[in-house]
Amino acid sequence: MEPGNSLVAERDYAEMAGQPLRAERCALVVVDIQEKLLPPIFEKDRLLRNAQLLVRLAGILQIPVVVTTQYARGLGAIVPPLAELLGERPCIDKTSFGCFGHEPFCSALEALPGQRDTLLICGMETHICVLQTVLAARQRGYGVHAIADAVSSRTELNWKLGLERMRGAGAVLASTEMAIYELLQASNTPQFKEMLPYLK
Repeated sequence: MEPGNSLVAERDYAEMAGQPLRAERCALVVVDIQEKLLPPIFEKDRLLRNAQLLVRLAGILQIPVVVTTQYARGLGAIVPPLAELLGERPCIDKTSFGCFGHEPFCSALEALPGQRDTLLICGMETHICVLQTVLAARQRGYGVHAIADAVSSRTELNWKLGLERMRGAGAVLASTEMAIYELLQASNTPQFKEMLPYLK
């Protein structure tokens, strides 16, 4: 990248990172947290717990959730603890690694109510399906917050490399608590009180 282009990219990133998250502008994308994929994942319990927190928050704040699986016939459905929280939400099954390579996913995002220009992304694997989804989202002009402790890979190295590549592509790296408290904004609201039992 030319030095000038690098400076522009840094300014763009700083501008996006400096904008507070707003529930009415966000959608949550849950990528491929499936029965046969989860067991070998690095810190899988952390990933699952934090994905559940994000789905709970989305329900409380009325943030739309788009859920995908990768070849469910071979790799299984969404893991039951998460599927229970997702309820009757449709799950988009794909064979492309990146979600944007599958037209029904693109259509689902476009059909979301309001101006949803910021994606919160969790799921797996960080360096494959999550990364390719983030890269395509950035190319399409979405702001992206990759929730670093709600994504993972089979190895710690690939998790870290995936996060590094996403940061380089302009995605904001956040933790689950960062995103939750930023979206809730205050402790004296009904939404915070509803979410609080799950944060203890």
